[in-house]
Amino acid sequence: MSDKKITVYGAQWCAFCHQAMHYFDGLDVKYTYIDVDKDPKSGLEALEKSGQRGIPVIDLDGDIIVGFDRPKIDSSLKARQLA
Repeated sequence: MSDKKITVYGAQWCAFCHQAMHYFDGLDVKYTYIDVDKDPKSGLEALEKSGQRGIPVIDLDGDIIVGFDRPKIDSSLKARQLA
């Protein structure tokens, strides 16, 4: 089992958040989802990590990706040998 961690900061109303999670599910990549609407403290954490207010914010084992940027996600997964 990998000790690498993926966190998706998002919201239920966010279509790109759902796309990102669906993409990870399709790759069988495990992640933790945090709803920033239900957990405002985590929303601030996502803002601090990314420097931006947009979601999703994906923390891919320390690599911060804002939005559903599939090429960046793929590159980061490959670099970390997660997919």
